[in-house]
Amino acid sequence: MDDIQDQISANELASFFHELADVAGRIARTHFRSSVDFERKQDLTPVTIADRAIEVELRRLIGARFPDHGILGEEMGSTPGDRYTWYLDPIDGTKSFISGMPLFGTLVALADERKGAVVAGMIDMPALSERWYGTSRGATFNGKPAKVSRTARLEDAQIYTSSPDFFTPQDWARYDILSKKAMFRRFGGDCYQYGLLASGHCDLVVETSLKSFDFMALVPVIEGAGGIIRDWDGQPLTPDSDGRVIAAANDSLLQQALAVLKQ
Repeated sequence: MDDIQDQISANELASFFHELADVAGRIARTHFRSSVDFERKQDLTPVTIADRAIEVELRRLIGARFPDHGILGEEMGSTPGDRYTWYLDPIDGTKSFISGMPLFGTLVALADERKGAVVAGMIDMPALSERWYGTSRGATFNGKPAKVSRTARLEDAQIYTSSPDFFTPQDWARYDILSKKAMFRRFGGDCYQYGLLASGHCDLVVETSLKSFDFMALVPVIEGAGGIIRDWDGQPLTPDSDGRVIAAANDSLLQQALAVLKQ
Protein backbone atom coordinates (compact mmCIF):
# COMPACT_ATOMS: atom_id res chain seq x y z
CA MET A 1 0.00 0.00 0.00
CA ASP A 2 1.29 3.47 -0.88
CA ASP A 3 1.98 6.14 1.70
CA ILE A 4 -1.02 8.21 2.69
CA GLN A 5 0.77 11.18 1.10
CA ASP A 6 0.54 9.38 -2.25
CA GLN A 7 -3.22 8.99 -1.86
CA ILE A 8 -4.16 12.43 -0.62
CA SER A 9 -2.42 15.81 -0.40
CA ALA A 10 -1.53 17.45 2.89
CA ASN A 11 -4.26 20.05 2.34
CA GLU A 12 -6.82 17.37 1.57
CA LEU A 13 -5.89 15.42 4.69
CA ALA A 14 -6.16 18.57 6.80
CA SER A 15 -9.54 19.33 5.24
CA PHE A 16 -10.77 15.85 6.11
CA PHE A 17 -9.64 16.25 9.72
CA HIS A 18 -11.49 19.55 9.90
CA GLU A 19 -14.58 17.91 8.42
CA LEU A 20 -14.44 15.26 11.15
CA ALA A 21 -14.08 17.95 13.80
CA ASP A 22 -16.97 19.99 12.42
CA VAL A 23 -19.26 16.97 12.44
CA ALA A 24 -18.22 15.92 15.95
CA GLY A 25 -18.61 19.45 17.22
CA ARG A 26 -22.16 19.80 15.91
CA ILE A 27 -23.19 16.62 17.67
CA ALA A 28 -21.44 17.57 20.91
CA ARG A 29 -22.97 21.04 21.04
CA THR A 30 -26.43 19.59 20.43
CA HIS A 31 -26.16 17.58 23.66
CA PHE A 32 -23.95 19.88 25.76
CA ARG A 33 -25.67 21.41 28.79
CA SER A 34 -28.83 19.50 28.01
CA SER A 35 -30.54 16.79 30.02
CA VAL A 36 -28.41 14.15 28.28
CA ASP A 37 -28.30 10.88 30.19
CA PHE A 38 -25.13 8.97 30.88
CA GLU A 39 -24.21 5.55 32.11
CA ARG A 40 -21.12 4.01 33.63
CA LYS A 41 -18.83 1.67 31.75
CA GLN A 42 -17.17 -1.32 33.37
CA ASP A 43 -14.25 0.88 34.49
CA LEU A 44 -16.83 3.22 36.13
CA THR A 45 -16.08 6.10 33.75
CA PRO A 46 -19.17 7.85 32.36
CA VAL A 47 -20.31 7.65 28.73
CA THR A 48 -23.11 9.60 27.08
CA ILE A 49 -25.26 9.31 24.00
CA ALA A 50 -23.08 12.07 22.53
CA ASP A 51 -19.90 9.94 22.85
CA ARG A 52 -21.50 7.12 20.92
CA ALA A 53 -23.20 9.31 18.31
CA ILE A 54 -19.95 11.09 17.52
CA GLU A 55 -17.95 7.90 17.17
CA VAL A 56 -20.60 6.32 14.93
CA GLU A 57 -20.51 9.30 12.57
CA LEU A 58 -16.72 9.60 12.53
CA ARG A 59 -16.41 5.91 11.76
CA ARG A 60 -18.90 6.28 8.91
CA LEU A 61 -16.99 9.17 7.37
CA ILE A 62 -13.59 7.50 7.73
CA GLY A 63 -14.89 4.21 6.36
CA ALA A 64 -16.33 5.95 3.31
CA ARG A 65 -13.13 7.90 2.60
CA PHE A 66 -10.54 5.26 3.60
CA PRO A 67 -12.22 1.84 3.56
CA ASP A 68 -8.95 -0.07 4.06
CA HIS A 69 -7.92 1.88 7.17
CA GLY A 70 -8.34 0.53 10.67
CA ILE A 71 -10.14 2.40 13.43
CA LEU A 72 -9.66 2.25 17.20
CA GLY A 73 -12.26 4.19 19.15
CA GLU A 74 -12.94 4.57 22.84
CA GLU A 75 -16.56 3.45 22.66
CA MET A 76 -16.61 0.80 19.91
CA GLY A 77 -13.24 -0.87 20.04
CA SER A 78 -11.04 -1.82 17.13
CA THR A 79 -11.72 -2.37 13.43
CA PRO A 80 -8.59 -3.81 11.77
CA GLY A 81 -7.01 -2.25 8.69
CA ASP A 82 -4.10 -2.88 6.34
CA ARG A 83 -1.57 -0.27 7.42
CA TYR A 84 -3.17 2.87 8.78
CA THR A 85 -5.22 3.24 11.96
CA TRP A 86 -7.42 6.10 13.10
CA TYR A 87 -7.59 6.73 16.85
CA LEU A 88 -10.80 8.33 18.09
CA ASP A 89 -11.81 9.78 21.42
CA PRO A 90 -15.22 11.31 20.69
CA ILE A 91 -15.45 13.23 23.96
CA ASP A 92 -12.25 13.51 25.95
CA GLY A 93 -13.33 14.91 29.29
CA THR A 94 -16.76 13.33 29.60
CA LYS A 95 -17.02 14.40 33.24
CA SER A 96 -16.59 18.00 32.14
CA PHE A 97 -19.15 17.47 29.39
CA ILE A 98 -21.86 16.08 31.65
CA SER A 99 -21.27 18.75 34.30
CA GLY A 100 -21.54 21.68 31.88
CA MET A 101 -17.85 22.62 31.85
CA PRO A 102 -16.65 23.52 28.32
CA LEU A 103 -13.20 21.91 28.72
CA PHE A 104 -13.99 18.75 26.76
CA GLY A 105 -12.69 17.91 23.32
CA THR A 106 -12.61 15.49 20.44
CA LEU A 107 -9.32 13.75 19.66
CA VAL A 108 -8.53 12.27 16.24
CA ALA A 109 -5.24 10.77 15.08
CA LEU A 110 -4.07 8.92 11.98
CA ALA A 111 -1.13 6.56 12.54
CA ASP A 112 1.07 4.72 10.04
CA GLU A 113 1.52 1.42 11.87
CA ARG A 114 4.23 0.26 9.47
CA LYS A 115 6.44 3.25 10.27
CA GLY A 116 5.33 3.52 13.88
CA ALA A 117 4.50 7.19 13.36
CA VAL A 118 1.47 9.40 13.84
CA VAL A 119 0.79 11.13 10.52
CA ALA A 120 -1.59 13.78 11.86
CA GLY A 121 -3.51 14.63 15.01
CA MET A 122 -6.21 17.01 16.12
CA ILE A 123 -7.50 18.46 19.40
CA ASP A 124 -10.88 20.10 18.90
CA MET A 125 -12.70 22.01 21.64
CA PRO A 126 -16.24 22.43 20.26
CA ALA A 127 -17.67 24.50 23.11
CA LEU A 128 -14.77 26.97 22.84
CA SER A 129 -14.39 27.04 19.03
CA GLU A 130 -10.70 26.24 19.44
CA ARG A 131 -8.82 23.67 17.39
CA TRP A 132 -5.25 22.42 17.12
CA TYR A 133 -4.02 20.38 14.16
CA GLY A 134 -0.55 18.92 13.91
CA THR A 135 1.67 17.03 11.46
CA SER A 136 5.43 16.69 10.97
CA ARG A 137 5.25 19.99 9.06
CA GLY A 138 4.03 21.93 12.08
CA ALA A 139 1.01 22.66 14.21
CA THR A 140 -1.75 25.23 13.94
CA PHE A 141 -4.24 26.78 16.32
CA ASN A 142 -7.40 27.92 14.54
CA GLY A 143 -5.45 27.98 11.30
CA LYS A 144 -2.45 29.98 12.56
CA PRO A 145 0.96 28.58 13.58
CA ALA A 146 1.15 27.22 17.13
CA LYS A 147 4.45 27.40 19.01
CA VAL A 148 5.46 26.19 22.46
CA SER A 149 6.97 28.48 25.08
CA ARG A 150 10.68 29.09 25.53
CA THR A 151 10.66 28.18 29.21
CA ALA A 152 13.76 26.10 29.87
CA ARG A 153 14.00 25.89 33.67
CA LEU A 154 11.75 23.75 35.83
CA GLU A 155 11.45 26.47 38.48
CA ASP A 156 9.99 28.81 35.83
CA ALA A 157 7.55 26.27 34.42
CA GLN A 158 3.77 26.16 34.65
CA ILE A 159 2.71 22.53 35.07
CA TYR A 160 -0.68 20.95 34.50
CA THR A 161 -2.40 17.65 35.17
CA SER A 162 -6.07 16.71 34.92
CA SER A 163 -6.72 15.29 38.38
CA PRO A 164 -4.95 13.63 41.33
CA ASP A 165 -7.61 10.93 41.09
CA PHE A 166 -5.93 9.43 38.01
CA PHE A 167 -2.66 8.65 39.84
CA THR A 168 -1.66 5.67 41.93
CA PRO A 169 -0.38 6.73 45.36
CA GLN A 170 3.18 6.03 44.25
CA ASP A 171 2.88 8.01 41.02
CA TRP A 172 1.12 10.86 42.81
CA ALA A 173 4.00 11.12 45.27
CA ARG A 174 6.39 11.50 42.35
CA TYR A 175 4.19 14.05 40.61
CA ASP A 176 3.65 15.99 43.82
CA ILE A 177 7.39 16.45 44.29
CA LEU A 178 7.86 17.44 40.63
CA SER A 179 4.99 19.89 40.49
CA LYS A 180 6.07 21.68 43.65
CA LYS A 181 9.41 22.43 42.04
CA ALA A 182 7.67 24.29 39.23
CA MET A 183 6.58 27.93 39.36
CA PHE A 184 2.97 26.85 39.90
CA ARG A 185 0.69 23.94 39.17
CA ARG A 186 -2.87 23.78 37.87
CA PHE A 187 -5.47 21.02 37.65
CA GLY A 188 -8.14 20.17 35.11
CA GLY A 189 -8.53 20.45 31.38
CA ASP A 190 -7.99 16.94 30.00
CA CYS A 191 -6.86 17.33 26.37
CA TYR A 192 -7.18 21.13 26.55
CA GLN A 193 -4.03 21.44 28.61
CA TYR A 194 -2.00 19.92 25.75
CA GLY A 195 -3.41 22.52 23.39
CA LEU A 196 -2.39 25.21 25.85
CA LEU A 197 1.11 23.76 25.89
CA ALA A 198 1.25 23.72 22.07
CA SER A 199 0.31 27.41 22.05
CA GLY A 200 2.87 28.38 24.70
CA HIS A 201 0.50 29.04 27.60
CA CYS A 202 1.89 26.30 29.86
CA ASP A 203 5.15 24.39 29.84
CA LEU A 204 4.63 20.88 31.23
CA VAL A 205 1.76 18.40 31.31
CA VAL A 206 2.20 15.19 33.29
CA GLU A 207 -0.46 12.48 33.48
CA THR A 208 -1.13 8.80 34.03
CA SER A 209 -3.87 6.31 33.13
CA LEU A 210 -4.18 7.45 29.50
CA LYS A 211 -5.18 5.09 26.69
CA SER A 212 -3.88 5.19 23.13
CA PHE A 213 -6.95 7.10 21.93
CA ASP A 214 -6.20 9.69 24.64
CA PHE A 215 -2.64 10.44 23.60
CA MET A 216 -2.02 9.50 19.95
CA ALA A 217 -3.58 12.75 18.67
CA LEU A 218 -1.44 14.77 21.07
CA VAL A 219 1.87 13.62 19.59
CA PRO A 220 1.84 15.54 16.26
CA VAL A 221 0.22 18.59 17.87
CA ILE A 222 2.88 18.90 20.58
CA GLU A 223 5.80 17.97 18.34
CA GLY A 224 4.53 20.04 15.43
CA ALA A 225 4.49 23.06 17.76
CA GLY A 226 8.13 22.42 18.70
CA GLY A 227 7.57 20.53 21.94
CA ILE A 228 8.25 16.97 22.99
CA ILE A 229 6.00 14.25 24.41
CA ARG A 230 7.18 10.99 25.95
CA ASP A 231 6.36 8.37 28.57
CA TRP A 232 7.76 8.59 32.09
CA ASP A 233 10.83 6.64 31.00
CA GLY A 234 11.56 9.19 28.32
CA GLN A 235 10.56 6.85 25.49
CA PRO A 236 8.40 7.82 22.48
CA LEU A 237 4.72 7.03 22.85
CA THR A 238 3.30 4.01 21.05
CA PRO A 239 -0.12 2.35 21.18
CA ASP A 240 1.39 -0.02 23.76
CA SER A 241 2.68 2.70 26.12
CA ASP A 242 1.61 2.31 29.74
CA GLY A 243 -0.44 5.53 29.86
CA ARG A 244 2.02 7.63 31.84
CA VAL A 245 2.65 10.69 29.68
CA ILE A 246 4.80 13.80 29.98
CA ALA A 247 4.69 16.67 27.48
CA ALA A 248 7.17 19.53 27.64
CA ALA A 249 7.97 22.71 25.76
CA ASN A 250 11.50 21.46 25.03
CA ASP A 251 13.92 18.62 25.72
CA SER A 252 15.77 20.49 28.48
CA LEU A 253 12.58 20.90 30.46
CA LEU A 254 11.63 17.30 29.76
CA GLN A 255 14.95 15.98 31.09
CA GLN A 256 14.69 18.05 34.28
CA ALA A 257 11.19 16.73 34.90
CA LEU A 258 12.15 13.14 34.17
CA ALA A 259 15.07 13.38 36.57
CA VAL A 260 12.66 14.31 39.37
CA LEU A 261 10.14 11.62 38.43
CA LYS A 262 12.88 8.97 38.49
CA GLN A 263 14.08 9.87 42.00
